[in-house]
Amino acid sequence: MAMLSFDIRALDARAAIVDGWLSPDDAVWQDGDDVPVDPVHVTGRLSRAGADRFYWSGRIEGRAGILCRRCLVPLTAPVAENVNLIFSESLPDDEDDPDVFQIGPRAREIDLRPAVREQWLLGVPNYAVCRDDCAGICPRCGADVNTGACECPPETDSRLDALKSLRSESN
Repeated sequence: MAMLSFDIRALDARAAIVDGWLSPDDAVWQDGDDVPVDPVHVTGRLSRAGADRFYWSGRIEGRAGILCRRCLVPLTAPVAENVNLIFSESLPDDEDDPDVFQIGPRAREIDLRPAVREQWLLGVPNYAVCRDDCAGICPRCGADVNTGACECPPETDSRLDALKSLRSESN
């Protein structure tokens, strides 16, 4: 795997070409993250953008292992995000800017991995289905309705029971 850390001093002379991979077993991933199923390809250009600022323009691509939102079977979904971020020694007035990452004032390198993780998590689909006609699971017994009917008796609307009794009396 290519490194995703860059020496700040080298960025004084020229921009760095980013072309690396972030492994699914890298320590940057946290419990509960939608971790990629294979390495995430990270590309782009990292350059100086002022005295204490650096600009990364690039792209991340990979596949996320997620669950179908209807039937809960595991599936993979593509993730492809364009990335435009600032790394700065000092935060701007608006500290909540999601496109700015703080680096220490005496930092010697920029590690793109935390930014890649954040952009990855933003790019993972919130709603994915295994197929367009996925029937989901039975709300009562939890059986996968895609594989066949469940054993639950059909639900009836008790509000219509009075009408059914009138119909049977008229016959």
